[in-house]
Amino acid sequence: MLKVYCILVASLAGIWAADYEMILEDPDVFSPCTEPPPGSVGVKGLLNLDNLVTSQDSETIHISENVSTTWEVEPTDRISARIAMMHFNRGTWEPTVFSVATPDFCSVMFNEDQYWYKYWTKHIINREEAEKNCLRVPGTILAHKPFDVQLLVTNIRGATLHGRYKAVVTFEAIDEKNAPRPNTICFEIRGEVEKL
Repeated sequence: MLKVYCILVASLAGIWAADYEMILEDPDVFSPCTEPPPGSVGVKGLLNLDNLVTSQDSETIHISENVSTTWEVEPTDRISARIAMMHFNRGTWEPTVFSVATPDFCSVMFNEDQYWYKYWTKHIINREEAEKNCLRVPGTILAHKPFDVQLLVTNIRGATLHGRYKAVVTFEAIDEKNAPRPNTICFEIRGEVEKL
C-alpha cells in the first residue's frame, strides 16, 4: 500500500510541475540594480564587456568571445555571490523563494552542480587562469567558447509563476578580517516569465 501511495504522489508531483522561460526586457541583458547596496557598482565594475559578443533571437541569447575582470579587490579576498529572484506585484518588487548563494564563489565556480557553472562558467575555455584569479585580479581574461543561453527553469512545483521578474545578482569581496569591502557589485536581469 505504501509503495502505491509513493508512486501516486510522485506521479502527481510530476503532473503539477511546470517549466518556465524568462523573456528579457533589455537586449543588453544586464541592468543597474533598482535598489543597490550603498557604494555598489554595476556589472561594468566587475567585467569589461567590450569584447563580449551577444545577440538574441526569440528565446535564445547567443554569447561568444571574452570579458576581462575590472573589479578592484585584493587577490586574497573571498568572493561571496548571490542571485535572488524578485517578482513585480502591484508596483513593488517582492522577494520570492528562489535564490542561489555561495559564501565562496571562487571555490565553486567550476563545480558542475552549481547554477553558475551550468549557465556560465562551463563555457570558459581558459579554466586554469580563471580558476587561479577568479574575479579578484583585474585584467584577467575569461575567454568563452560560443554558447547559447535560454533562461529556463524546469520542474517547478507550487504556485504558477507569471508576470515580471528580475534576478538580482550581487558579488561581495570579503577581506582577510572577514569584513566586506565597500565596492559590492550589483546588477539585474529583468524579464517577463512565461509558462512553457
